[in-house]
Amino acid sequence: MIVIGRDKVSDILDKKAEPAAVCQSGETVVFETRDCYDDAVVSEDRPLGDKGDALENPATGPLYVEGALPGDILKVEILDIAPRSWGVMRSSPVAGVFHEDFSERTARIFELKDGKAVFDENLTLELDTMIGVIGTAPLEDGITTDTPESHGGNMDCKKIVKGSILYLPVNVPGALLSIGDLHGLMGDGEVMICGLETGGQVTVKVTAVKNCQLPTPFLYCRGDVMTIQSAATLDGAGDMAAKAMKEFVKMATGKDDLEAGMLMSLLSNMAVCQVVDPLKTIRVEFPLKVLEAYGYKLP
Repeated sequence: MIVIGRDKVSDILDKKAEPAAVCQSGETVVFETRDCYDDAVVSEDRPLGDKGDALENPATGPLYVEGALPGDILKVEILDIAPRSWGVMRSSPVAGVFHEDFSERTARIFELKDGKAVFDENLTLELDTMIGVIGTAPLEDGITTDTPESHGGNMDCKKIVKGSILYLPVNVPGALLSIGDLHGLMGDGEVMICGLETGGQVTVKVTAVKNCQLPTPFLYCRGDVMTIQSAATLDGAGDMAAKAMKEFVKMATGKDDLEAGMLMSLLSNMAVCQVVDPLKTIRVEFPLKVLEAYGYKLP
């Protein structure tokens, strides 16, 4: 099995990047990841970290997938996510919804064990580890890993978990997939600027899908399909995600604008993924079983 080590990281997704590894379409690959602080924050006494040259939101990769060509879709099946044994959270005086509450950065280290994190003496939290940064190379010049866009990137969607399937655009030969920024747990919005930040191992199966139309980034998770869109405002991202899903529902069911819109208004759910990145991200969810009732099958 191909393993891409945590030494192969970058803070930019770029079509000019040298591949860290090459695989065949349909192969399984392991990405070893650092946390969003570049593994620099290891003590509550040093919230600014131990590395002066730490990367922001480093992503492991990129992976070159043989046979993936521009216009294809990269199907990424998330087979497993294994977080390391600890996570970290920080406050920020400059970013996040609550930044005005803080005059300096603080850090807290959490032990992650047996799928749980102890918050305090009264509360133990069940982990649901997700991938914050996952994307292919953009068609334009490189985009930093703190930014979500049409290529994926820092979407911070809490539904990108073990068992999910993410569909991403192939903009350049090989797709150039990168993964990083694991969160042991995160609420929708990521309002304090971080989740329970951690590193670990992500095992994926990657397949180049030909002759397929999906509104990428497109996600399947736990019975629902989802459009994920990012824009400068939540209104903009919400409009984009809802309209992308409506067009997909029309295609999958054969319904017209009226009936597809009715189905959307009855059955879809809109949620804020994050409000703390350079662009805001919203997802719109729709039950796959409804589409399957009209004969649709996911690729």
